[in-house]
Amino acid sequence: MSERKTLFGIVINNKGYALANSMSYSDALSGTLASLGAVEGSKLSVVRDGRTFVGTLMPHHEFSDPDVLILKMKSGYNVGVKITGSTEITVLEAPAERSRKETEVEFKKGLPKLVLIGTGGTIASYVDYRTGAVHPALSTSDMVNAVPEIRDIANIDARVLFSIFSENMNVEHWQKLAEAVVEEINNGADGVIIPHGTDTMGYTAAALSFMLGDVPKPVVLVGAQRSSDRPSSDASSNLVACARFCTQGKRAGVFVVMHDTLGDDSFAVHAGTRVRKMHTSRRDAFHSINAAPVAHIDKDGKIRFNTDGSKISGEKAVAKTGMERSCVLLQYYPGMDPALFEDVFMRSKGVVIAGSGLGHVNENMIPLIRKANANGTIVVLTSQCLNGRTNLNVYNTGRDMLAAGVITVLDMLPETAYVKLMWALANSFSVEEAKEIMRTPLAEEMSDRRTVDE
Repeated sequence: MSERKTLFGIVINNKGYALANSMSYSDALSGTLASLGAVEGSKLSVVRDGRTFVGTLMPHHEFSDPDVLILKMKSGYNVGVKITGSTEITVLEAPAERSRKETEVEFKKGLPKLVLIGTGGTIASYVDYRTGAVHPALSTSDMVNAVPEIRDIANIDARVLFSIFSENMNVEHWQKLAEAVVEEINNGADGVIIPHGTDTMGYTAAALSFMLGDVPKPVVLVGAQRSSDRPSSDASSNLVACARFCTQGKRAGVFVVMHDTLGDDSFAVHAGTRVRKMHTSRRDAFHSINAAPVAHIDKDGKIRFNTDGSKISGEKAVAKTGMERSCVLLQYYPGMDPALFEDVFMRSKGVVIAGSGLGHVNENMIPLIRKANANGTIVVLTSQCLNGRTNLNVYNTGRDMLAAGVITVLDMLPETAYVKLMWALANSFSVEEAKEIMRTPLAEEMSDRRTVDE
């Protein structure tokens, strides 16, 4: 009889296979799987109502019916098959035994050194090809071995700083990340790549842009819209594009690199303060707003720059990580009741409002803005239109808002304005100085220049 032990609540045998009866399937289905010798990672054929499903047996999902068998298909997608008395299940292949070992990452002479700082997200994962499951990369070799071709571009070192969903990133994470970047650059890294979840990557990129200031090396955030177990995954190609930009671009600053087409033929390099995720799932979800992408990278690694920027240097990196947390980001909507938001305005040191059109709110909000301004709260107006710049001098409402103490920030993105306001308040000695910082371009985050396509 095989020795059994428990790992993370799953009963496994001495070969490392999860046992079928530990998958939380129903007693009847677990018994059937056990009688067939089907274990997690086995390749099964399941025939029901004339349809045949072939895939890898996965653990039972907690939100699924206990009689629904989970298979990972060749496409990379999981399917659930409701098992009935007439369903035929056949084991086609036993799972291959694979063991994951922490392997030494060898450095090659003459190549630049890049450091990957892992934070989590879809891109920072690897596929267990025995089971087809996707797991977070929890070690240096996990991260580097996930994209072995990157070793021909640069010597890669890696550290896992966090392993969290990007929606769980907060100010403390931004601060620790900025400090880690400075440490690596000052220890000799030629560039830093930050695998990051895509949902809040724009916020983190903006925060690092202000915290790191005139950073002397490239700091590139990168994500993946499709996980590593899917044939359409963009994880490895995005990472390779990052490595090429860091080693060949000779451009310093904070950037985001992602696909800018649905295929694998082109990648865009975005300024960290200008980028926004504009689609939930497309590979080309990330766009530069109110500015051209810094550069494009083709499938062969050729880089075409669209804008000027800072060149790399041998200067030391410095981080100013102070952030004022008592700031809020609000979106104006018709019927917005100032009474509901009075406490928010009065208790906050900074308020960013994404207004309509040129940056407007209902005139009934103006007395509250005036009161908050008198209380020392900085109120910043941006536009929820995203494209184009704010202008409060066109209509009476806008001029009344200016008289009430609102400041505008030209064409800055609302989320960038929110992050910058937190940073400005923490790195200034007065409200007026913080306002001046908000009006001053620091990291390519704002401009009054209008292009033809506006």
